[in-house]
Amino acid sequence: MFDFDALSQALCRQTVLCIGDLMLDEFVYGEVSRISPEAPAPVIAVQRSETNIGGAGNVARNIAALGARCIFVGLVGDDAAGTELRTTLMCEPGIESVLVTDSGRPTTRKVRFVSEHFSTHMLRADWERAAPAAPEIEQKLIDTILPLLARADIVLLSDYAKGVLTARVIRNVIDAARKRDIRIIVDPKSANFAIYRGATLLTPNRKEFSEATRSRAETVQEIASAAQDAIQLADCEAILVTQSERGMTLVPRQGEPVHVPAFPVKVRDVSGAGDTVAAVLAATFAAGAEWEDALRMASAAAAVAVSKQGTASVSADELRRKILPHAYLAAEEKILATDDDLYARLADWREQGLRIGFTNGCFDILHPGHVKVLTAARAACDRLVVGLNSDASVRRLKGESRPVQDERARAEVLAALEAVDLVAIFAEDTPIRLIEQIRPSVLVKGGDYTREQVVGHEIVEAAGGQVILVDILKGFSTTALVDRARGDKR
Repeated sequence: MFDFDALSQALCRQTVLCIGDLMLDEFVYGEVSRISPEAPAPVIAVQRSETNIGGAGNVARNIAALGARCIFVGLVGDDAAGTELRTTLMCEPGIESVLVTDSGRPTTRKVRFVSEHFSTHMLRADWERAAPAAPEIEQKLIDTILPLLARADIVLLSDYAKGVLTARVIRNVIDAARKRDIRIIVDPKSANFAIYRGATLLTPNRKEFSEATRSRAETVQEIASAAQDAIQLADCEAILVTQSERGMTLVPRQGEPVHVPAFPVKVRDVSGAGDTVAAVLAATFAAGAEWEDALRMASAAAAVAVSKQGTASVSADELRRKILPHAYLAAEEKILATDDDLYARLADWREQGLRIGFTNGCFDILHPGHVKVLTAARAACDRLVVGLNSDASVRRLKGESRPVQDERARAEVLAALEAVDLVAIFAEDTPIRLIEQIRPSVLVKGGDYTREQVVGHEIVEAAGGQVILVDILKGFSTTALVDRARGDKR
């Protein structure tokens, strides 16, 4: 896993060049209470309406919302909708828009009529010309895009098959980006993955992937098998198949498939969720995230997006709340009272497919060395349980003069840390019973231990987990701090 704060800071230094089909999304909210007397059609009593930047423009909004900079290239018609999009994009912080005008086509516009009460779509009206751009417009797009590559850390092609990403535009962009060693992510629409040949990553949804590979794509194994031929055809490093509530599966050219489950969430509107996933992947890859870390970020962002109405963007703060939900709990809510509480939390996390980590200690006086280990432990997992020695246990280990703070005080200080999801107090000298109960995927201790000295390493490794030793921060010791506070010069 990743250090969210470090990744967030890195995001702010990245520039994503996003190219794709821009559209105007309108949402008309109301309720249907009668049938028209003119025809057997429902009448919607309009209560409110919203207008948003849609399509690849929503990808750009999500990139900027995360804190990265986005250079956006798209196509509009010479009409009122195009003018509205130009004006709106100019006011969007973090987005530099470079729009080409095609007077021979309307700006793509979609109007959705939505039940306000049930959040269900009743009707959609589209104004569009879903045809490839004419040769002269293609050339304008290419001439606009290629000079912008010098400022990009990564390129994202958001294909909605509305005419911007023609085979010629795609080829010119990918070839030029590869010459500069710039990675390219493609959210594809064409079933012919060969036109994206040379991209780094393709991100089709399950339906698109199934049609492109002529496979059922029902299981991780079926996806992995079908993806290998597609990877060869597209000459890409990996294919990511998004599967809505089933999560997402990454199949790399080399290595094992990685499946990330979807976050449980009440879905209000799926509009734009794919845009959010593509934006997060591009921004986090540019910031240096590994495959699995970027996937988990994207999965969390998608969960936030579908919980909102309309075409939604996801901010870094919203993403933090989804990834680190326990950071916002009161300290007492993180301290376990009974084994039943522990089992309930573990069952919930495992159902979500989350990676559980464990570390332990006395934590008598919390110091920077402790914080370093706890932060590293949380970065290695999705949820971190900290085992805390009880007062009696500390006395047996450290002597009658310890602990300085009682177990409740120590537990509350630990629980106040963002890195800590749960605190479990144990009365034994070692946390072996807790480790047997939790069966963590990751067991973390300071580097002053060897692997063989870490209590419970056999249990964790036998179950396929790993033991991580974190380099200790020299110059910090609870015993030394206590001695100094008591005036002991030893």
